Amino acid sequence: MSNYRFKALEIAQNRYAKPVTPPAERVADFYGVNTFNKETMRALLSPEAYLRITEAIDTGGKIDRDIADEVANAMKSWAVSRGATHYTHWFQPLTGSTAEKHDAFFDLTMDGKAIEKFKGGALVQQEPDASSFPNGGLRNTFEARGYTGWDPSSPAFLMDNGAGGKTLCIPSVFISYTGEALDYKTPLLKSLSALDKAATAVCQYFDRNIDKVTATLGAEQEYFVIDKALFYARPDLVMAGRTVFGHSPARGQQLEDHYFGSIPPRVNAFMVDYEFEALKLGIPVRTRHNEVAPGQFEVAPTFEEVNLAVDHNALLMDLMERVAERHDFKVLFHEKPFAGINGSGKHNNWSMGTNTGVNLLGPSTKPKETLRFITFLVNVIKAVHDHADLLRASIASAGNEHRLGANEAPPAIMSVFLGETLTKALEDLETKNEIALNKGDNVYYKLGLNRIPSLIRDNTDRNRTSPFAFTGNKFEFRAVGGAANSSSTMIVLNTIVAAQLQQFKADLDVRLNNGEKKELAIVDILKQYYKGCKRILFEGNGYSDEWVEEAARRGLSNINSTPEALKVYLSQESLDVFQRVGVMGHTEVHSRYEIELEKYVKKVQIEARVMGDLAINHVVSTAVKYQAKLAETAKNLVDLGMVTEAEPVKDILREISTRVAVIKKNVEEMIEARKRANNKADTAEMARLYATEVIGYFDGIRYEVDKLEQIVDDEDWPLVKYREMLFVK
Repeated sequence: MSNYRFKALEIAQNRYAKPVTPPAERVADFYGVNTFNKETMRALLSPEAYLRITEAIDTGGKIDRDIADEVANAMKSWAVSRGATHYTHWFQPLTGSTAEKHDAFFDLTMDGKAIEKFKGGALVQQEPDASSFPNGGLRNTFEARGYTGWDPSSPAFLMDNGAGGKTLCIPSVFISYTGEALDYKTPLLKSLSALDKAATAVCQYFDRNIDKVTATLGAEQEYFVIDKALFYARPDLVMAGRTVFGHSPARGQQLEDHYFGSIPPRVNAFMVDYEFEALKLGIPVRTRHNEVAPGQFEVAPTFEEVNLAVDHNALLMDLMERVAERHDFKVLFHEKPFAGINGSGKHNNWSMGTNTGVNLLGPSTKPKETLRFITFLVNVIKAVHDHADLLRASIASAGNEHRLGANEAPPAIMSVFLGETLTKALEDLETKNEIALNKGDNVYYKLGLNRIPSLIRDNTDRNRTSPFAFTGNKFEFRAVGGAANSSSTMIVLNTIVAAQLQQFKADLDVRLNNGEKKELAIVDILKQYYKGCKRILFEGNGYSDEWVEEAARRGLSNINSTPEALKVYLSQESLDVFQRVGVMGHTEVHSRYEIELEKYVKKVQIEARVMGDLAINHVVSTAVKYQAKLAETAKNLVDLGMVTEAEPVKDILREISTRVAVIKKNVEEMIEARKRANNKADTAEMARLYATEVIGYFDGIRYEVDKLEQIVDDEDWPLVKYREMLFVK
């Protein structure tokens, strides 16, 4: 047992749960202590400065330079007092991860005296080198200028750099020299602003006191945990984030005993540790549990405003990876790190709330509030129906392609689940006849709104197979990938709902200007909308083959390929909706398409290279060495006159030879297919070839390798096996 696999296993098996000390007895005593939040600002800023900055945060207004200087000075004093030595604009470029460039507070005066320096200009804006970040053709790579700009609506925070100091991180947007967005946050903020204006305008028909609508998000994060030693013993996990080989163990998730089971001690210690760190950063994590697959877990937060929730999820993922190192773990966010068991999603629970405390997707027993609820519900459904392919494009990635349509994730078909009660209510609304009203009539009674069953929360079952399910007072978009930045989906969802609400207002205003009664006009418009979009509603099993056939009959799209899904961004309808709502211009949308397409190519390319390397240098070489042992055994048996007894050994030798030959042939052909793809100048054609030709070899190579794993002596097999990685203790 001299190979690295057994050394890694020995290391992993001798680890124990590490003690974790809580920062204080109560969470309330340390929640947000590492954030420059409103409470901290109130204590450190002058009353005037505090009032002006909180007003700017709440309204999105501009912050004057003199206020920025005072905030910067207070922020520096606070950060330095807590051990910070550097600051950085923390932003989210289109790489899919976060980015930061640390600058020291330390500076020298003209006479060489050391001082701590941080001015308002450095707080508000920095100029990182933008040449190495994805830009999708927006700019030449030799033009390096780009700007990060402070987003005051997301609190600055302190991150422990693990070397005895801390860094003040300032959440920021990232734009090019010419003003185009080079990040996720900029269009997200624009989409939130557009949704606020559109939703508030519609709310005004029901309640004049509503002057702001805030979109909220709760992102449930699924992930796998494996021991660090085992991780580094699997080159495919290190390079590609997923295992390209691995025979399914005898026991996987079929016993259904891992879900909500007792959390393994080492994992629990890790969870407690990162939760403490998250709470100190103001990330409201509340839920932890085992997920369905062995080695898989979930963390879920309290709902927050979308921009803050997205920042917190990105920060949480980074934090989990840092804390995992302390516990000798590696966290896997890849959508499908292991074949044959569930992959990981990031369920985006989305809703809208008003400044008066009303959840616009919260059902009510009052007729007037019910009409408002149904108005927003139907408009969301119509938005998803009309832009289903764009919503599908927002979740497209190389990793999520492995997961969508598998037995733990919704299919690539976009559909909406409402539940029996809500569906019946909308059907009743559609089938009501026109009602003549006399003066003094109760319009809600006449419309039948007061006879709709009480749509209380949780009065209908959940549907885990639906990609977009109503779950009581929110929609849960379950198709988002575990490694994704939620901004991609939230940008699209906010944009299409804002566009639809704008259309609803325009349609309603035409009716009102013609003298129609408001309630009757609203109901008639909703009837028309519902009739035109109800084909997207589906209550059954989204995993079934029957649904695929039914969806095709309904005319719903089923886009399985990532390159095909991403093309939707370039449709005229998609380009127009982004520009009309004011979220992105055509060139910005084009750039994101190019970036995502290139990202897909690179990830599949890495997987193909890893697969070829492991197949030849690890698997085939091991199999050939094992063959030599078997050949010697067969020869010895024959020499002893045991010819019959040698036949089973020869059969194994023949099988190994056959499988090795198939692996070698397929790897060589895959390499040639990769070369053909790489020679294409057009990224779209390159992506198409990777999707249709290169990936086409993956399953065949994997099948042969996994069969060899069952044949070759366990002591000789070089790759850590599934049964050794998944059952964490």
